[in-house]
Amino acid sequence: MTNPTAAELIARSNRLGSDPRVTNYAGGNTSAKGTETDPVTGEPVELLWVKGSGGDLGTLTESGLAVLRLDRLRALSKVYPGVDREDEMVAAFDYTLHGKGGAAPSIDTAMHGLVDAAHVDHLHPDSGIAFATSKDGEALTAKAFGDKVVWVPWRRPGWQLGEDIASIKAANPAAIGCILGGHGITAWGDTSDEAEANSLWIIKTAEDYIAANGRKDPFGTVKDGYTALSADDRRARAALLAPTIRGLVSTDRAQVGHFTDSDVVLDFLASTESARLADLGTSCPDHFLRTKVKPMLLDLPATASVEDQLARLHELHAQYRLDYQAYYDRNATPDSPAIRGADPLVVLIPGVGMFSYGANKQTARVAGEFYVNAINVMRGAEAISSYEPIDESEKFRIEYWALEEAKLQRMPKPKPLATRIALVTGAASGIGKAIATRLAAEGACVVIADLDLEKAQAAAAELGGTDVAIGIQANVTDENQVQAGVDAAVLAFGGLDIVVNNAGLSLSKSLLETTVADWDLQHNVMAKGSFLVSRAAARVLIDQKLGGDVVYISSKNSVFAGPNNIAYSATKADQAHQVRLLAAELGEYGVKVNGINPDGVVRGSGIFAGGWGAKRAAVYGVPEEELGAYYAQRTLLKREVLPENVANAVFVLCTSDLSHTTGLHIPVDAGVAAAFLR
Repeated sequence: MTNPTAAELIARSNRLGSDPRVTNYAGGNTSAKGTETDPVTGEPVELLWVKGSGGDLGTLTESGLAVLRLDRLRALSKVYPGVDREDEMVAAFDYTLHGKGGAAPSIDTAMHGLVDAAHVDHLHPDSGIAFATSKDGEALTAKAFGDKVVWVPWRRPGWQLGEDIASIKAANPAAIGCILGGHGITAWGDTSDEAEANSLWIIKTAEDYIAANGRKDPFGTVKDGYTALSADDRRARAALLAPTIRGLVSTDRAQVGHFTDSDVVLDFLASTESARLADLGTSCPDHFLRTKVKPMLLDLPATASVEDQLARLHELHAQYRLDYQAYYDRNATPDSPAIRGADPLVVLIPGVGMFSYGANKQTARVAGEFYVNAINVMRGAEAISSYEPIDESEKFRIEYWALEEAKLQRMPKPKPLATRIALVTGAASGIGKAIATRLAAEGACVVIADLDLEKAQAAAAELGGTDVAIGIQANVTDENQVQAGVDAAVLAFGGLDIVVNNAGLSLSKSLLETTVADWDLQHNVMAKGSFLVSRAAARVLIDQKLGGDVVYISSKNSVFAGPNNIAYSATKADQAHQVRLLAAELGEYGVKVNGINPDGVVRGSGIFAGGWGAKRAAVYGVPEEELGAYYAQRTLLKREVLPENVANAVFVLCTSDLSHTTGLHIPVDAGVAAAFLR
């Protein structure tokens, strides 16, 4: 049973963490002090419950709490070696844990344990950080809050900051919290409700002060040519720019992207002060750990041509990498971790929006959310004063902190298809759904394209949230819908790496029964559809310069001549030769093109369920429900082929194990000698 104090803390944390005005994803931490019976002595023991390292307040559960014995934590003051060695105190927390201790204690644990209050909140609200990053933040804090909130000069999170805040609370009995210079806020209370109310009061008071006293144009005037394009135009422009930008920011390692064109971003980018402020970078540690110290800003108007913008982006990226390397070299010491890459994580395009990047979609999305927070902070600080983030050297100490490096090293090994973005056609059911499921399970972001939007979205939802998969409607016979589908993939995840041409159908008829409409339908969906999808996707793959995989789900029938199947088999032969043709053409761009030849995939197949199964069963003279078993018995391995078997082959083709394989067709038919490739 959850301790009542801990349950109260979780409820408060979830409320605070669900409000973007209060704190950002995985930002801030909360705590509560209470008692529990020691299972060894049977006596009450005073404990500290505090959000663990890396957790998120909005989704916090009991497993995300670190649990420490308060007496032992506070006793660490006797062995504190001083600020130059305060990082050693994090390891010392292990000796203060109660039982198994729950989640790993964060660097802010000292703040919560040493402050003499039953409940403590440390948060990163935009309005609070606006005060924290104002040039005259200390004077403004006194003016806006009186003696209820105390200014604390910037200090890196750690044991000393905890001691500083504990001393400030003791010396200021009227205070309910602090503004932490360059960082955020901390509030406390005797009860959970009081701590929450105090946190919200500080945030609301800061907001009200900025609204009542701030300049109305903190970002300056609007620059000619830099205002937002229409929604359709800016998304179209974003889709054109995104592949090249993703390729640039993936110079050191491949990244997934996220696109944001909110008013907050567009208004900032249209202003005369955006370049100056962007160059100052972010300040709150939670911000710049996810956005890097500064973004890359395109210094051309929205009215510039795509060609000019792309050319300038290449120049700016080269300069950004030089500048970041210089930043690292200026601040690194012999003990600093190695540079983690010199590419930007946030790219700003006036009139269009913001691209943010990370090792996965969630990280990319959160980086964008944090930069929106940073824009809000800059607006508030410029409204009441001038924005002045912490020094570059302090940013470096945080970014390349040994404790941060240790946290990164503890992260699980990436899955085989991590950072890869896949588009699978006809993926709401059958073989396509199995392929999408396997690719997502191996770490890829997946776009499920299907004629039926509702089914596509339902299939995507089964794979997880929109950070994992999205469903879109696309008729592969329609050039415009195909392009819209590729654009949707690019805007959802930043680019494209894997394309699976799976959409298909079949009509089992003899030559004399096959109509022109039957012929055209099957060729339009599979031959023409695969061509349209491959052509639209190839433009993205070429612009990214990251290689990629195009996979055709062809058929045993592409090489095997069977009765009553002319339109389907001829179409599959067309697809099979497209594989060879595109492998020859796209190889110079590092793009591999391969095919898979399944046979007898009855269970879960949309084609067989749509009448094809009944007709093929009639051709072979077996009951429809026994068709799968019939197909299995005619194979060399005597095994029925399932959608998952095809999905396995797609996965293998897209891994590094087959990095040197292109133009290949893999049979997934359990062994049909007549269909052996010769």
